[in-house]
Amino acid sequence: MKSNTKEFIENRYSQGVRDGIPIGLGYLSVSFTFGIMAAMGGLPVWAALLISMTNLTSAGQFAGLSLMLGGASYLEVAMTQVVINMRYALMSVSVSQKLFGGIGGLNRMGIAFGITDEIFAVSTTKPAQLGPKYMYGLMTIPYIGWALGTLVGAAAGMLLPESIRSALGIAIYGMFIAIVVPPAKDNKAVLYVLFGAVLLSSCFKWFPVLNMVSNGFVIIICALVCAGLGAYFAPIDTDETNGKDGIDGQP
Repeated sequence: MKSNTKEFIENRYSQGVRDGIPIGLGYLSVSFTFGIMAAMGGLPVWAALLISMTNLTSAGQFAGLSLMLGGASYLEVAMTQVVINMRYALMSVSVSQKLFGGIGGLNRMGIAFGITDEIFAVSTTKPAQLGPKYMYGLMTIPYIGWALGTLVGAAAGMLLPESIRSALGIAIYGMFIAIVVPPAKDNKAVLYVLFGAVLLSSCFKWFPVLNMVSNGFVIIICALVCAGLGAYFAPIDTDETNGKDGIDGQP
């Protein structure tokens, strides 16, 4: 009997919601940290919430917030966001190949808006073609979790004493350590790229002339150079990684 998984279509909203619950719970803690950082930077609660509801990207939001508070230009912020979030365009193209035919452009744009690393991983590992109802269900709880965590974090940041807010500020460093250490331990290429980024960033901090480059362009240069070198010298073997979900815990 010939088997063809593409004949099976998953388009149940309820199933998408169930699959998205673990992702949404994971997003709460990270977005809570973003909310606190935004409040500490002087942003009102509504502004922090609006950023999370319209972006849904942890690395991009933290980088953008840092640049905004540092007085970066619109060009720096825009270019940084393009570099950091470029992977979502590629993910959206990949997910579009999992959708069954006949889905209109508006639905495809709506699905692309909600793509994160985790949603991408779950959707691409489903042994079926997917419909818009399932995808919207998959995005619902993560979207709510990301927005709710930001709201609670920003509100807490406005209400907590200065001493506690300052102590909580270190959470962002702990979060990034938790993100980069596990993959760096498992993959030497990631470790080399990480050290390269640290070294190059330090050069821009301490070397004459280089330290005149603004923070926004430092992020762009370090990301492009180190990621490019990593891809050239240690390309990913797609045969070995095929079927792995690659979930990293952030949107």
